[in-house]
Amino acid sequence: MGIEKTGPDGRRQRTQRSREAMVAAATDLLLERGLDGVTVEGIAERAGVTRRTFSRHFPGKEEAILGEVAETGHRINDALRGRPADESPLMAYWQAVCTWLADDFGGEGAAALPDRLELFRRIDREPALFAAFQHLRIDAEAESVRIIADRLGVDPATDPRPAVTVGTGAGTLTAVLRAWSRGTDPDALSALAEQYFGALAGLLPVGSADQHHSQHE
Repeated sequence: MGIEKTGPDGRRQRTQRSREAMVAAATDLLLERGLDGVTVEGIAERAGVTRRTFSRHFPGKEEAILGEVAETGHRINDALRGRPADESPLMAYWQAVCTWLADDFGGEGAAALPDRLELFRRIDREPALFAAFQHLRIDAEAESVRIIADRLGVDPATDPRPAVTVGTGAGTLTAVLRAWSRGTDPDALSALAEQYFGALAGLLPVGSADQHHSQHE
């Protein structure tokens, strides 16, 4: 049996466990009852936390339901920060997506794919979830733009490359998720990502935007 840590580290661990429990409870309740059947009180009860604790983490049930989706954005951006400096921006974004897919759904993680697929189907069908998802997507993409700008050493307010890179990469990922959610095979996500990003590479070879820019400097 492990020893419970005390102090700031222990509090952070307990806070993270509570958040994960609420996200899991919210997702389970959505899949069991539909969005109308999910309440904040029900999420808190199933997660074993108080209503007040829930409110410290999430403004509403939609945000709790999409908690794992929010983490997806963070994981992709964390992977993007760690890509080699000499890698072209669009390739770096694609490789960050590959890291997320491998970390979340590789090996035993593949067992989570059916529920995640159903979650994205619900996002498509439920306007409130779709709106909350769009807010998460916008926030994640804004952070991606900042990361790409730092990689290039440019100001994203005056240099369009970070925004264009992220708009292209994130738009492709959105198309992947849409195609996946409208299909029938939960295990198809990685193959669809390869297909769609491969099509993108065929339309505009990765790195060509950098070459074009350097030719006009």
